[in-house]
Amino acid sequence: MKKQIILGITGSVAAYKAAELANMLKKGGASVHVVMTAAATNFITPLTIQSLTKNKVYVDMFEEIIYEDVRHISLAQRADIFVVAPASANIIGKIANGIADDMLSTVVMATKAPVLICPAMNTAMYENPIVKENIEKLVRHGYNFVEPRESLLACGDLGKGAMADVAVIEQEINRLLGGK
Repeated sequence: MKKQIILGITGSVAAYKAAELANMLKKGGASVHVVMTAAATNFITPLTIQSLTKNKVYVDMFEEIIYEDVRHISLAQRADIFVVAPASANIIGKIANGIADDMLSTVVMATKAPVLICPAMNTAMYENPIVKENIEKLVRHGYNFVEPRESLLACGDLGKGAMADVAVIEQEINRLLGGK
């Protein structure tokens, strides 16, 4: 049976790497279901992701509901793993504080699958004490992280905050799935 991977994409310039990750996971035999924040759609289109995954991309929590299929619950229940890549400071803060006000944060709150968060943001944001506290809080609650790497960032700064390489993220997904 194909592994069911939910991929959350947030508003970060690293969103283009999510397309590469989705494609890699799909080629590896997984069924990839994507939930994007509205901000993510400013960096990469749902059509691009849908073309790669061959699955509907979810953005709007209030689109037409099929009553046998409450979307945020059915997505959460189908997940073998939930990956948020890239994960903005905003989504990390929402998850850490139980805020479920969009499709992505709602599905994360409803899942019982392992959650893997891959931060991507400016170094100053990543090093902000509040972001660090939110990450520590999530780790205490059993959430998994792939650390960002040091690189020349989109803003021109050199520092830690670039999303980890997709091959590293794929390795961590496989580890969390028990090598399957």
